[in-house]
Amino acid sequence: MLGLQVAFIASYLGAFHDPTPHRIAVAVSAPSLPAAEQTAAALNAIAGEPVHATVHDSADEARQQVRDRSAYGALVVGTGTQDTLYVSSAEGAAVSEAVAAVLEQADREQARTLVTTDLVPAGRGDGRGLSAFYLTVGWVVGGYLVAAILGISAGERPSTRQRGIIRLGGLVVYSIASGFLGALVAESVLEALSGSFVPLALLGALVVFAVGAFTMAIQTMTGIIGIGIAVLLFVVLGNPSAGGAYPAPLLPPFWRAIGWLLPPGAGTHGVRSVVYFDGAGLARDVVVLAAWALIGTALMLTFAGRRRTELGAPAPG
Repeated sequence: MLGLQVAFIASYLGAFHDPTPHRIAVAVSAPSLPAAEQTAAALNAIAGEPVHATVHDSADEARQQVRDRSAYGALVVGTGTQDTLYVSSAEGAAVSEAVAAVLEQADREQARTLVTTDLVPAGRGDGRGLSAFYLTVGWVVGGYLVAAILGISAGERPSTRQRGIIRLGGLVVYSIASGFLGALVAESVLEALSGSFVPLALLGALVVFAVGAFTMAIQTMTGIIGIGIAVLLFVVLGNPSAGGAYPAPLLPPFWRAIGWLLPPGAGTHGVRSVVYFDGAGLARDVVVLAAWALIGTALMLTFAGRRRTELGAPAPG
């Protein structure tokens, strides 16, 4: 327990104590291709590589990169001395503010001015674009808690594969209820997110089942220690790397690398895709969550009942 506590402190402080922009994707367009290339090269030469600029043929194409979630900002160079930066606060206000700060400084050094426009704004009830993260955290907590409670009350290891299937069936029912109730609270009760109730609820159900099935699996394999492993994966590592308070380009390398592979990160990214971006980038999140769900299910059914066979005595529930 003490080790888990220290890991929690180290992970959250390590991720959040010094948010620094790193290669934030920026799409650049200008009145001419050479001008766009020159601007992109200048941005990419900034010390520390806070942004990664790519050249696009038109302002519309650059803006579309933001709508498609291929870039966090689109810089449209003007014919005079004023440029326009298009951002998306739906991705999280922190990254929008970071890219704006970098480009404002770059424009000042060239005696130019920058106007920032929020192309895909967060909803009125979605303060700083954080609602997707908090909704996902609720689903993740529900997933590992229901698995932990089942393990404590009925035994960590199902005595037979059939009983393992029954547990997974119960988890399916719980996951669907959790997904729909979470979406109901987010959309209808608090009006934090809006417009995509059924897809949002189904995504939530997948998050809950993925976390719950994997937690059941590691409990079946390791016993009560499995709860600690689940907390380590989904809370200690998963939450700070999820892109909630600080999206990936503002995190240190370790958290930036693992975030999208863990359910909190996939869930947070997926909720934003569903609510704000017409599903752009959602396929990757569904694949990640489905992989956790399938691996958890396979391990659960593989190890269910094995303890009884090995010890020659019945295992609990």
